[in-house]
Amino acid sequence: MKANIEQATGNSLSNSSVGAIFFSKNTGRILFLLRAGNKFENTWAFVGGRVERDETRIQALFREISEEIGECPEYTKIIPLDQFTNKNKRFEYHTFVIIVEDEFLPKLNNEHKGYAWTDIATLPKPLHPGVFSTFKTDEIAEKLKTIEDLFVNSA
Repeated sequence: MKANIEQATGNSLSNSSVGAIFFSKNTGRILFLLRAGNKFENTWAFVGGRVERDETRIQALFREISEEIGECPEYTKIIPLDQFTNKNKRFEYHTFVIIVEDEFLPKLNNEHKGYAWTDIATLPKPLHPGVFSTFKTDEIAEKLKTIEDLFVNSA
């Protein structure tokens, strides 16, 4: 029943978070944010955070983008990339790729103290543990390569 309600409404009923990987069509690079003043300070991560009660994943994604980098830049497409569920099935993390034409300057809030646009092959270090886990799988690397081929190399 829980899954059916969630599927029908798009609302998350579990402890769920979302993250956005901004991907520039013109450079083929992705945006990372350097975390500040929290458990994983000085690690590189994506824009993202917790899905609030009565909020869809997409609503949470846009809220987090607005809170962390000022506003969502114009985008071409949003692509679901990955869903991580922990072993006890009490936490989910949904990663989306947001295709933008050009790199942009994010207006960082107090959760972050820096940013970097990097190639997929040269990720900044150290990565947030969750981001590290996302990028260590061959499946994610293949998906990102496909996105790069479709949106950057075909342009």
